[in-house]
Amino acid sequence: MTPLQKRAERRSRNQTMVDMNLVSLIDVFTILIFFLLSSASGVELLPSPKAVKLPDSIAEKQPKETVIVVVSAQEIIVDGRKVADVAAVINQPGDLIEPLKAELDIQANRQVIRKENEAVSKNVTIMGDKEIPYSLLRKIMVTCAQANFSDVSFAVRRKDA
Repeated sequence: MTPLQKRAERRSRNQTMVDMNLVSLIDVFTILIFFLLSSASGVELLPSPKAVKLPDSIAEKQPKETVIVVVSAQEIIVDGRKVADVAAVINQPGDLIEPLKAELDIQANRQVIRKENEAVSKNVTIMGDKEIPYSLLRKIMVTCAQANFSDVSFAVRRKDA
């Protein structure tokens, strides 16, 4: 055998059958895990869709991107952050809900990047359970007005005709 053939035979004997590059595989899994963790943050903070039963409506108008106040039977949430318990708010005297106003003031002071969104930044959408009492809804609307949110909308479930 020639030296070249001997060398080729030795290389084939010492070479493993599986040659897998794990670095690129680890990179893909790292990016996947990072994406899943970043997109899932705050998901547990929102009540489940079954917790808030929206009233039915036949409205055709599509909702706008606004500050969202979710009012379930147990808690009040502003853009994914719990601000107050409903039981404590109903029993307090007066119409102003201080923790809600503080959170709305924080939301109002956020800077708007695009000028055309400046008018929309003072809008608020209330996703209220259809079983909440009107006195609670009134307190929330008064608090929104005190925080200079000029346009208050209500989220409803579209009723198919």
